[in-house]
Amino acid sequence: MGDYLRRYWHPIAAESELREPGTRACRILGEDLVLYRDLSGNLGLLERHCPHRRADLSYGFVEPHGLRCNYHGWLFDSGGRCLEQPFEDTVNPGARACDKAIMRAYPVRAHAGLLWAYLGPQPAPLIPDWEPFGWKNGFVQVFFAEVPCNWLQCQENAIDPVHLEWMHLNWAIRQSGRTGPYSPRHLKIAFDETEYGFVYRRITDATSEHDDLWTLGRVTLWPNGFYAGDHFDWHTPIDDRTTLRVSWAFARVPHERQPYEQPLPVPSWRGSVRNESGRWLTHRPVNQDFVALAGQGEIADRTREHLAANDQGVILLRRRLLAKLDAVAAGAEPKALLRDPARNQRIPLPCPNRQIYLDGLPLRELLAHPSVGAMIRAYPFQAGEPPEVRQAFNEALGLDESATQA
Repeated sequence: MGDYLRRYWHPIAAESELREPGTRACRILGEDLVLYRDLSGNLGLLERHCPHRRADLSYGFVEPHGLRCNYHGWLFDSGGRCLEQPFEDTVNPGARACDKAIMRAYPVRAHAGLLWAYLGPQPAPLIPDWEPFGWKNGFVQVFFAEVPCNWLQCQENAIDPVHLEWMHLNWAIRQSGRTGPYSPRHLKIAFDETEYGFVYRRITDATSEHDDLWTLGRVTLWPNGFYAGDHFDWHTPIDDRTTLRVSWAFARVPHERQPYEQPLPVPSWRGSVRNESGRWLTHRPVNQDFVALAGQGEIADRTREHLAANDQGVILLRRRLLAKLDAVAAGAEPKALLRDPARNQRIPLPCPNRQIYLDGLPLRELLAHPSVGAMIRAYPFQAGEPPEVRQAFNEALGLDESATQA
């Protein structure tokens, strides 16, 4: 599965985290790497340890064209080629010692406020250019959390609609001190496979087949993402036992604030998953998910599960993953790769409230909207948003502190 996942681009950091020249240690797909921006503004992603004496290159210093080890000065470019070995170049100028010191290096690109890495075979596919990345008049932020469990547990949650009833709605009722009444019950769920993943659809006893929960559904992106109209989530494997949860969230400004152009860089932040006493944070929906996902263990023991009717999506996802592994091993192209630039232009996905995101509403109507307004008032869904990001959000939408929940 690691070989399969390497055939896709993965978000690994925010562009704002490396806006200026510098370095950042990271671990992705079981590899310890160093992400850097050199003095010319070029991005690079190299193995973290210098091939000379294994010094940590995240403490190296950036040059106009590459990253130099701070131990003995060896210089590497973004392709992993050694450009200089200062002492060797002085005492053995014709030895071409640099040719023997080649590092693992991977492409890294900036897109939609995120930095994306590709660790697989060439030629690399295109980074998907989803339609919301081009929406105007909106405030975008990206945020991260490290979850101590395998990525697949996170992705299975993204194709499990019934958990919304209990993990989020009913648990929120109990956390408020009430014992009921509970939220509307799920009556029917369905799953459709698409070019880019799956769509799950659901009906509760408060909705019908005319609601967008059924007509449009929500999108589970292949192989490790999720999309629900105003936000994307990706589950980037750090290693077998840890996942980087990456979220990209859009909030439409009201008519009174447009035209609005968000200052760059897109704000970003990293949230905690536990409180000071070591207990899981549980007051935000994303954090509630983390409790369930990590509660299965770092790698869930699926031999001890008792799957039921609400697990249709999970079963479908597992079967498709196994089938695609076999297909790629036989030489087939992985699912959902994009290689044609003409097709990779603001790709649309099933999107509830699309016209509101495109055209906007007056502030009063925006806040009163049953779904868009609720997301603004409790935005975003993960604990830990810094006060300065909340302030920028409120200023962009023309809100006062009483209109939103911190």
